[in-house]
Amino acid sequence: MKIENVTNIPEFFEVVDSCKGRVELLTGEGDRLNLKSKLCQYLSIAQIFSRCEDLHLEIVASEEEDLRKLYQYFVKNEEKIDM
Repeated sequence: MKIENVTNIPEFFEVVDSCKGRVELLTGEGDRLNLKSKLCQYLSIAQIFSRCEDLHLEIVASEEEDLRKLYQYFVKNEEKIDM
């Protein structure tokens, strides 16, 4: 799922933390970040999301159920996504 913006980062991380499987952020530069890692969440992800309009980001979930949770979060918060 491609994303353009995450405006409520704490709520987004709550959803990520509730996921059972692996959730990763893929950047346009080819970086693959484990979003379930607190280190990634607190040290780098907030900066990436704050500049999201300039980046091509994609969220990948290993479990279909987790992908549905993330999709529901983006729809509920009216975030821009592309499946």
